[in-house]
Amino acid sequence: MTDIIYPWGHSRRYNDFPSYFKSRFTERIQKVSIDAGFTCPNRDGSKGVGGCTYCNNNSFNPDYCSPKKTISQQINEGVDFFKAKYKSQKYLAYFQAYSNTYGSIDLIKRLYEEALSHEKVIGLVIGTRPDCVSNEVLDYLESLAKDHYIGVEYGVESANDEALKAINRGHTYAEAEATILNTAGRGIHIGAHLVNGLPFDSKEDMIAHAIRVSKLPVETLKLHQLQVLNHTRMAKEYEKEPDKFYLFEYEEYLEFIVDVIERINPDIMLERFLNQAPPGWLIAPKWGGVKNFEFINQLDKKLKERETWQGRLFEK
Repeated sequence: MTDIIYPWGHSRRYNDFPSYFKSRFTERIQKVSIDAGFTCPNRDGSKGVGGCTYCNNNSFNPDYCSPKKTISQQINEGVDFFKAKYKSQKYLAYFQAYSNTYGSIDLIKRLYEEALSHEKVIGLVIGTRPDCVSNEVLDYLESLAKDHYIGVEYGVESANDEALKAINRGHTYAEAEATILNTAGRGIHIGAHLVNGLPFDSKEDMIAHAIRVSKLPVETLKLHQLQVLNHTRMAKEYEKEPDKFYLFEYEEYLEFIVDVIERINPDIMLERFLNQAPPGWLIAPKWGGVKNFEFINQLDKKLKERETWQGRLFEK
């Protein structure tokens, strides 16, 4: 039996971001994470202190990432880390830790241009908050996007302001929508990030949030389950009120992701589905160390079992 080719151009039952990247570039592209020493407005006191209640950047920063090192040093160490596995590839400098547009335009330009000056770097991916992006920054990124791949990943997290307040996020969902709309049409690749399981978000709410975001001019969507990590404010809250959180069982989360996939806009590319905390960091939920590729394999099987695909139930 011949595989069905879906509107996104291949036989996988969802519009996956890696396939797009393979079709766009002639060689392998790898993100190299960078910690440029930025902070966030809910950390430095301008909107709050302590940051998001679930956040511990040390749980996902590679060993070579440190704001004590220059941008070039971090890129070189990242390239050394990956080149043993993949001999020929180019890199995207991934400004990942904290809010990477939260600084003066002069600082932002200096850091980004140092990254782009590296001979193996073809572009930037910038993780930030929707309330930390000015028109001046967007104009600058638009100019860079004429010659480089420029992506901005917005931490939307939830479309429920009550949930955002509960995690000390410091911005509203309306701000996220407005910033995404303001970023569109500039040649910048727009990504959004949602966390599934925040306080005050039901399972039905989470599906509705993904649908809503998928109708925005967003190119990629990252989803992951809420994880309670050591050394966070959420860890203390979880110890006191565990019932406050919706922590998925593994099989339940797999079914939930299928529910999301079949209801969201088929044009949006899905980049990630789960978070993987290093050993020793994770308090809950514990899924036995499932890897991303294992989840993807099981997701493909589940979509086939349910005879469904991305956008099957999408309503414009």
